This record gives sequence, C-alpha cells and structure tokens, in this order.
Amino acid sequence: MAGTNVEELIARGIRAANSGKTSLALECFEEAVERRNTPANWSYLAFCLAKERRQFDRAIQLCQEAIRKDPQNAVHYLNLGRVHLLAGRTKDAIHVFRQGLLYEANAHIEAELRKIGLRKPPVVGFLRRNHPINKYLGIMMKKLRLR
Repeated sequence: MAGTNVEELIARGIRAANSGKTSLALECFEEAVERRNTPANWSYLAFCLAKERRQFDRAIQLCQEAIRKDPQNAVHYLNLGRVHLLAGRTKDAIHVFRQGLLYEANAHIEAELRKIGLRKPPVVGFLRRNHPINKYLGIMMKKLRLR
C-alpha cells in the first residue's frame, strides 16, 4: 500500500473494519499507525489485532490508551467493547459501550448492543419493568436523551 495517501488508507481501513474485513483493515492500520500515530488509529488497530491475531491484552491496552488520550471519542469505546466481546467479556463490553454512548450517539455501538440483546435496567428499580411509571419514565427519558 505504499504511495497511498494516509487519509485514504485510514478511510479504507475503517470501511473494512466496519464491514467485517478485518484482515484488510489490519494491514491498513498497521501502516497508518506508522505514518500517523493517533488514538483513532490505535483504537482500530487494537480491534483488528484482537479479531485477527487474538491479541486481547495488547488490544485492550491500546484502546485504553486511546481513551486516555481522547476520552470523548465514542469510536474508542466501540472498539474496546468489540475487543471485550471477542475476548468473551460481555459484561465489560456492555459497560464500555454504554460509556461511549454517554459522549455521543453512535449507530455502531447501538447495533452492537442490539446484537447482545440487552435491555436497560428499569428507571425505578423497586418497581416491575412493565409498571406504567417505569414504562413512561423510560420513554420520556429516552426522548430527552437522558437514558
């Protein structure tokens, strides 16, 4: 991929990672990190390393470093959550995905949570989930983006 513009390389890597072609994305991000060492590139590289080479510990460290450098970017939380899922740590992944959604709405994070099939806890914990208070408070809080 020599001679390719860094922005094109990163864009190709992101498209490949989001469409499941992680071996291509790994090649792109290995070269992208060499050329431009940014938290976003580390984050995507980490996801690809976990998916293709099963290097979970290294991938988690890279994602955590990306989050430490750029804590308000939901993409880092998306990739860390994906790494946790690949490592079989579903609870950690759910926690990380929810943290990412606090910073910005991200369709990929929401899709991952839908795949897991997890529901949010009831608004009023001591009432049943289908109690009208929980039901309507939940709807209202979702519309106000408080939940």
